Amino acid sequence: MSVATPLLPTFARSELAFERGDGCWLYTREGDAYLDMAAGIAVNSLGHSHPHLVERLKSQGEKLWHVSNMYTIPEQERLGRRLVEATGLDYAFFQNSGAEANEGAIKTARKYQAHKGRPERFRIITFEGAFHGRTLSTIAAGGQKKYLEGFGPKVDGFDNVPFGDHDALKAAITPKTAAIMIEPVQGEGGVRAVPHACLRGLRELCDQHDLLLIFDEVQTGVGRSGKLFAFEWAGVRPDILTLAKGIGGGFPIGAFLTTEAAGAGMTPGTHGTTFGGNPLACAIGDAVLDVVLAEGFLERVQDASLKLKQKLASLVDRHPAVFESVRGEGLLLGLKTRVAPGDVVMAGRASKILTVAAGDNVVRLLPPLTISDAEIDEALVRLEKAAALIESKMPALSPGAAA
Repeated sequence: MSVATPLLPTFARSELAFERGDGCWLYTREGDAYLDMAAGIAVNSLGHSHPHLVERLKSQGEKLWHVSNMYTIPEQERLGRRLVEATGLDYAFFQNSGAEANEGAIKTARKYQAHKGRPERFRIITFEGAFHGRTLSTIAAGGQKKYLEGFGPKVDGFDNVPFGDHDALKAAITPKTAAIMIEPVQGEGGVRAVPHACLRGLRELCDQHDLLLIFDEVQTGVGRSGKLFAFEWAGVRPDILTLAKGIGGGFPIGAFLTTEAAGAGMTPGTHGTTFGGNPLACAIGDAVLDVVLAEGFLERVQDASLKLKQKLASLVDRHPAVFESVRGEGLLLGLKTRVAPGDVVMAGRASKILTVAAGDNVVRLLPPLTISDAEIDEALVRLEKAAALIESKMPALSPGAAA
């Protein structure tokens, strides 16, 4: 049987295809320019074809791409050192994706308890609306039915509690609990930020019960929140931290970091990877940190976030039939919609601006961290066009009907 594409149809792909990118812009073969406010779903942290990343890719690519982790990899040592120094954690383990990083975090948390003579403590508390990856254990951790359906029995070991329900959280802690795992800002779940006081409360709860605190910063990390990592805003430190997406600037790389205590059980042979932490990936991750950790860069992200939030708030005021509110932190922002978020995404594409839908009727805006004020202004022009396009297809509203 012949099919239209050789690719397994697990994505509802648009026919839109791009030939090249430059900064916050993507270009089709026909030369049409699209403003990229999705950045590969928070991946292209420095935009497209950033000259420093291109140069590092070329220079490392001409020397060495891959060797086994049986050998010392200087590029990996350097990137690991920079990350542990920046976070106050002690160890780094490099992998290829966020899902793998979260798998490593889950294994480390379980191993920590077993190493302390408590193998019965293997369960991890997670939160409704979470997204931790697409492997069997990470879809179980997220707990979302739409990702679990059809893949057999749910992997055991995860207790999913309602987002923001402190009583349910405390009740979920049992003699079998090993850790609590949370995204400081839920991305897929609808750009829902966890209040900083709640993150501090989680730290206290974990200390009280000798649980590990895992922060999944696959989407929020590496400058996306306006700090290198979002947990810095709350003034707390996790025992295990996961990252991916932005650290590679578009190149596949993920990692988890641990404290010395949390990682004590991860001895030779307990975990591994073939491709993870190879010289090419780590050289590019190192180049991303060159830019993100440069003086003034994160402050500029914070300034851009404030301007974009203000612009989006005015957009909501002008189009109350389409939008309800603005949420999020840094350059991980969401527009809660009164229409299907997919309709906003499609109207955006028609207006040559790229966004991405999320849960809870939200459209995510995840521009490159390098976005300029002029590009923020242009984003609002194109979102205005998208909103007007949607409104043109709505039935006539009586005065006040949109309120």
